[in-house]
Amino acid sequence: MARIRHKRLFLITSILATLLCFSCSFSGDKNAKKDRKEHVKRDLANIKEEGVLRVITSYSSTSYFLYRGQPMGYEYDLLKRFAKHLDVKLEISVSNDIDVMFQQLNEGKVDMIAHAITITNSRKEIVAFSDYLYLTHQVLVQRKPENWRKLSWSALQASLIHDPIELIGDTVSVTATSSYMARLANLSEEIGGVIHIDTLTGELSTDRIIEMVANGEIKYTVADDNIANISASYYPELDVRVPISFSQRVAWALRPQSAELQQELNSWLKTMKDGVAYYAIYNKYFKNTRDFRRRENSELYSLNHNNISPYDDLIKAGADSLAWDWRLMAAMVFQESKFNPDLESWAGAKGIMQLMPRTAERFGVTDRSDPKQSIRAGTEILKLLWNRFEEIPDSIQRIKFTMAAYNCGYGHVADARNLALEEGLDMYRWDENVEESILKLSYPEFYNKSNIQYGYVRGVEPYTYVRQVFDRFANYSHFIEKEVSEEEAFVKK
Repeated sequence: MARIRHKRLFLITSILATLLCFSCSFSGDKNAKKDRKEHVKRDLANIKEEGVLRVITSYSSTSYFLYRGQPMGYEYDLLKRFAKHLDVKLEISVSNDIDVMFQQLNEGKVDMIAHAITITNSRKEIVAFSDYLYLTHQVLVQRKPENWRKLSWSALQASLIHDPIELIGDTVSVTATSSYMARLANLSEEIGGVIHIDTLTGELSTDRIIEMVANGEIKYTVADDNIANISASYYPELDVRVPISFSQRVAWALRPQSAELQQELNSWLKTMKDGVAYYAIYNKYFKNTRDFRRRENSELYSLNHNNISPYDDLIKAGADSLAWDWRLMAAMVFQESKFNPDLESWAGAKGIMQLMPRTAERFGVTDRSDPKQSIRAGTEILKLLWNRFEEIPDSIQRIKFTMAAYNCGYGHVADARNLALEEGLDMYRWDENVEESILKLSYPEFYNKSNIQYGYVRGVEPYTYVRQVFDRFANYSHFIEKEVSEEEAFVKK
C-alpha cells in the first residue's frame, strides 16, 4: 500500500510548527469555519422528522467490518441500538481519515462521527463530544527480533524498548491526522530529546499500521492500548507493553449546534452503561482474543479478503445471468438462509435459497441442500419474476418488486399493486407506495376487497425482507469491491 511520507522532523520547534499546521487543517480559517457551521441547523428533531441518522465511522477490525456476511463492530453494534432507540434508520458512511470525518460532520453530510476519537482541547474547538465511551492510554507498538522465541528472557528484554526515553533519535510512524502525532511531539518535549516522526497517509487504519509493524514494514507505531492488545493477540511477535501517555477519554463527535442530539446520546449512553449490554459489546471486540484470531484467519473476513460467503462464485454466476450486482444477490441469499445450505424453515422451505418441495421439483432440484442446485433454481425463479415486472421502468424498484414476490408470491404483490392504485399511490414504485399497501393486506377490510384475488398475506414479511436485503447490500458495498465485467472494463478504457 502506497504511503505518503513527509520530511522527517528533527527539531522540536519544527514538530510544533507542523502540529500547528495540522491543527489548522482540521479547522481551516476560523471565520470560514464559523460561517459554514452556522448554515448547518440539523439536530435531533430534524433527524426524527426525516427518520434517518447519518453516521460516519472507520473501517477497521474493531469499529465496522464484515464477517461471514454479517456487518459487525463495536461502533456498529452500538449505533444499531442507538438508532433503534431513536426509532430511525441508520445510514453509515466510511472513512479512515479523521480530516474527512470532521469535514463531513461540519458540512452537515453526517450527524455524528462514531469513531474512537480521543478528546483533546484542540478538537473541542472544532466539534462537540459525547460523554466518554471508555478510557484508554497510548502504547508503543514494537516488533520483537526474528528469532525472539529462541532468545533467553534477558536477551529478549535487551532487544526491546522499555522506556519512552529510549526513543530519542529513533523514528516512530503514525498518521498525521491522529492524536498519536501530537502525543509524540509532547513526549519529545517532556524527555528533552528528538523523536523523529514518519507520517503516514490518513487512509491507513490503526490496525493496518500495527500490521505494518508486525510485517517489518515500519519500526514503531503508537496505538490505544485496547486496540494494540487485541492486535497483539494475533501477532505474538509484537510487544505493546510500554505506555507513552496517561489515561485519555475516547468519545464520539457531534456538531456543536446539535445540542439535543448530544443530550439524547449522553442519556442513552448512561442507560447503556448502567446495564450489561454495553460491557458485553466492549468485551466482544476488545477482550475476546479467540474470536479476533478466528476472524483474522478466516477467508470470510472483509479486512483480509474480498469474500462474503463460501458460495460467492455460485452467487456471482447467478447475479451475472440477472445482470444484478452480485453483492445485492449475496445480501438476498443471506436473508434467506444466512448461507446455511442445511437450514429448514418451519414451513418446510430448505436450502440456501429456501426452496419449497414442490418448487424444487418443478425446477429439477433433487437435493435442496446442494448450494449449486439451490442457487441455480433460485436464479431461474428470480428471472421469471423479473420478467413479469417488465413494465416497472426503474431497475432498482423492479428488483424490489422481484424480491418481494420471491418472498411472498407474485399474486400477493400484484394484489398490493392494485390496492395501491385504488388508494392513489404509485403502483410502479415499491418504496413508500406498494410496500405500504402490502402491509394492509394483513387486515380483513383490505384483503376481502373484491379486487384482491389472493387474500391474506402477512405483509410485514415482504416489507421487512426487501428493506433488510437492501440495508445489508449497503453494508456489503462498504467492504466488498464490485467486480467489473470485461465489457464494463472495456467501456472504461
